[in-house]
Amino acid sequence: MFRKIWNKIPSGIVCLLVVAALFGYMGAVMGAAPMLNTIMKTAHELLLNTCFYLMGICVITGAIGKLFVEFGVVDLLEKLLRPLMRPLFNLPGVASLGAVMTFLSDNPAIITLSRDKRFSSFFRKYQFISLTNFGTAFGMGLIVIIFMIGQGYFIEPIIGFVGAFVGCITSTRLMQRLVLKAYPQFATERATEITHGQDTLVQVNEHETPKSLFVRILNSLLDGGRGGVDIGLAIIPGVLIISTLVMMLTFGPSNDGTYTGAAFEGTELLPFLAGKIDFLFRWLFGFTDPHQIAFPITALGAVGAALGLLPNFLAQGWVDGNAIAVFTAIGMCWSGYLSTHTAMLDSLGYRELTSKAILSHTIGGIVAAFLAHMIYWGYTLIIP
Repeated sequence: MFRKIWNKIPSGIVCLLVVAALFGYMGAVMGAAPMLNTIMKTAHELLLNTCFYLMGICVITGAIGKLFVEFGVVDLLEKLLRPLMRPLFNLPGVASLGAVMTFLSDNPAIITLSRDKRFSSFFRKYQFISLTNFGTAFGMGLIVIIFMIGQGYFIEPIIGFVGAFVGCITSTRLMQRLVLKAYPQFATERATEITHGQDTLVQVNEHETPKSLFVRILNSLLDGGRGGVDIGLAIIPGVLIISTLVMMLTFGPSNDGTYTGAAFEGTELLPFLAGKIDFLFRWLFGFTDPHQIAFPITALGAVGAALGLLPNFLAQGWVDGNAIAVFTAIGMCWSGYLSTHTAMLDSLGYRELTSKAILSHTIGGIVAAFLAHMIYWGYTLIIP
């Protein structure tokens, strides 16, 4: 009965009610003028101090990634990782190329590869569909790790990477099981029928004019850097919109308890709610402060936006080594999957399986964060 009434309500009215409730709540707590000033100033601070910093990382890592592609480092890594694909992920060896490419760039890199018929011909359909989860768990991995190292941590991001790796195994294999349960015939059907001779990808252009070593290096650095700019620009909306909203629901008033309209003021709603089930987050992730829950919530939509929270968390003293390990694991594994899974599966032609992909990846991210917490706990016992 309720669903029928709900379906009759125009979506525009629902949108207006949600927006009115959200801003009405924040305006009632903070005051209308301070709320608007905080929104603008927080977005401005994030743009200058976080977005451009992340863009710088993207440009550098993009240039390095392109250089690795040009001089065969990616091919070497692919060959080294290939033996792990079948036993760990139940994927063909060529899937390792997707892991390396998404780690060096972002989630959609796996889709670019999947559109290559020679690449997709190595996969059964259920394996091909699981590439959405597989690629997402490695997306922006290098950027996340470099960002954490830039904040003064080293061991913790490595621990987080291990957690994300296990979370990827969990998510990918669970997705394969769910797909096979819904479509058993996908176990034998190939994603693409094409004749091939070996389980490898070889990209050779016989008509390409040989280039000097200097030109190859220069072109790789500039082209990769340009790609990094594109990624940097792409994460700006997520950082400004999502991070601003999350910060205003996470941070509190100024030091004297009043709202002045300065940047990074807020209503502290998320810590209040997280405090009600604080025992759960302490047990699963080892969180020592309720404010820390804002990072995984933001990572659901955009890991770049989640990284935007970290400098202010560090300034407030809300983050410890365990949190950095967990943030790295869950940020890298989830990597904004709520905002990308639908588009990625749609491009693969399996939009109806989006809910299964999201469920699998949610579980994978939780496993990644829990394992990172346990590894860090063990690390602190060995090295106090």
